[in-house]
Amino acid sequence: MAFDACMMRAVLSEFRERFPEAKIEKILQPVADEVDLVLHHGRESGRLLFNVGPNAPRLQLTSLAKENPERAPMFCMFLRKRLLGARITGAEQLGFDRIAKLTVSGYDEMGFATEMKIICEIMGKYANFILLDSEDKIISALKMIDFSQSTIRQILPGLKYRAPDQQGKISPLSVTRDDFFERLSGFAKEKTGEKFIVSFTAGVATNIAREIVYRASGETDVPLMNIDPERLYSVYSEWQNLLLQEAYCPTVVYDKSGKPIDYSYMDITYLGDSADKKHFDSFAAAFDDYFYEKDRLEKIHQRAHDIKKLLSAAISRTEKKLALQLEALKDSERAEEWRKWGDLITANIWKIKRGDSEVTLTDYYDDSAPEVTVKLDPRLSPSQNAQRMYKQYTKQKKAKEVLTEQIAIWERELLYLESVSAFLESAECEQDIADIRDELYSAGYASRMRGYAPPKKKKSEPIRMQTTDGMTLLIGKNNVQNDTLSHKTADKNDIWFHVKDLPGSHVILVTDGREPTDRDYTEAASIAAGYSKATGDLVAVDYTRVRNLKKPQGSKPGFVTYKTNYTAFVRPIKKI
Repeated sequence: MAFDACMMRAVLSEFRERFPEAKIEKILQPVADEVDLVLHHGRESGRLLFNVGPNAPRLQLTSLAKENPERAPMFCMFLRKRLLGARITGAEQLGFDRIAKLTVSGYDEMGFATEMKIICEIMGKYANFILLDSEDKIISALKMIDFSQSTIRQILPGLKYRAPDQQGKISPLSVTRDDFFERLSGFAKEKTGEKFIVSFTAGVATNIAREIVYRASGETDVPLMNIDPERLYSVYSEWQNLLLQEAYCPTVVYDKSGKPIDYSYMDITYLGDSADKKHFDSFAAAFDDYFYEKDRLEKIHQRAHDIKKLLSAAISRTEKKLALQLEALKDSERAEEWRKWGDLITANIWKIKRGDSEVTLTDYYDDSAPEVTVKLDPRLSPSQNAQRMYKQYTKQKKAKEVLTEQIAIWERELLYLESVSAFLESAECEQDIADIRDELYSAGYASRMRGYAPPKKKKSEPIRMQTTDGMTLLIGKNNVQNDTLSHKTADKNDIWFHVKDLPGSHVILVTDGREPTDRDYTEAASIAAGYSKATGDLVAVDYTRVRNLKKPQGSKPGFVTYKTNYTAFVRPIKKI
């Protein structure tokens, strides 16, 4: 669902209960569109997250700590100067809209007590974080809006803050029975009940309107004419009471694969058996569960945009080179044909004259001895034409050898680039991205990353897991880690797993001299399939003892060869 005004009311209620007067201890800006306030009240600490990006705008308490850039952005530094050490003394909702106002009491640079206000507007792509003074004048904002961007409402320092218009809708907290039936009588009966509720009720998301209609009629996409008006109002009143009494039920809905697909402040029933759901004790826990993966992917996308662009261009360039070389190799297959023509001209040189542009000869290489026409250069003598054919034969034969070698090189290069791309997709933190940058730098792509210099920082560790039967699994997060795991870390008797014929992580099952159980083998193979580009229910995974691995001299990081192996078909997983 969209983060609607009802959800804003619920989140602010939870915040006031947990942090009635919180001190701001830290201010962080992990990504461009997010500000996190680390708060402390009594014995409790927490984070208040303001996400004003276009993909997942929201205000929430969170228990998840995020990686932050080495150098704080300018807006973050400005907020630290103004707000560090201050206390949040009030939190309210403006009107019944997706706007929160937090009152902050602190001290200015001269030591005088001062009051400021944080405005958090959660309005899709127009979401914003705004800092006001005690007179509601704008001090600064994460997203400045000038006259060139909007002639209706500007967000600029010095201007008086003005909240957006409500567009004539009624707050659900104040809708009476008369209001409801008056609106109902003037609404087109052929339109759906969902559209009716959204048309006059301020701050309600479509999935909540759909839930109300479902509870009233047993269906979702149903015209008003097919819904009992009294029943619809009864369910609408129950929803009103839920908001007034703040009897919330934080809920996350999942599809059958376990992926979160929706969240709400009330129970969701209209999806029936097509989805699963889970109720949480707090909105903080519900949001952390719903947005964790979404935030991770968005952050990776932002931080790794230049690498993705580099890899996409390199893969496209390599594929084009391969296609040209494969076409040239196809042409070089005619080498034997040139030699045959040279032999035929030599055998029949007595019947060819200088100046002939073609000659018809009997092809004795074919059992049926057909007549073939051979093109000649009229400027050359018969013997010179034969020599030209032999030169073409030698040239094409040499080209075939060179092209075969070059194609193998570029195929390995393409496989390497696709493996880096796969690791980039599964990166879980900024350090993983930094390691991939270092790998590309070492692989000769530094010139395409402008201004890049390899950082002097500790490399990230491979992923470590325990199988159900207690054996250790080590999973590489990039090709350099794959190399280190397979050729330095692993013992020769450990077992190596890798998805068959696709980019993926090297997975080492540490044996410590013991023989793994069948479940150990299965879980290790499933993890190798999960940390790869493989798709589908059953994936082929090769496994062998580490002592059977060979790394060709001069090969790219992560590339190995092996001959003695087994293959398992397993279902991919990423966590045991």
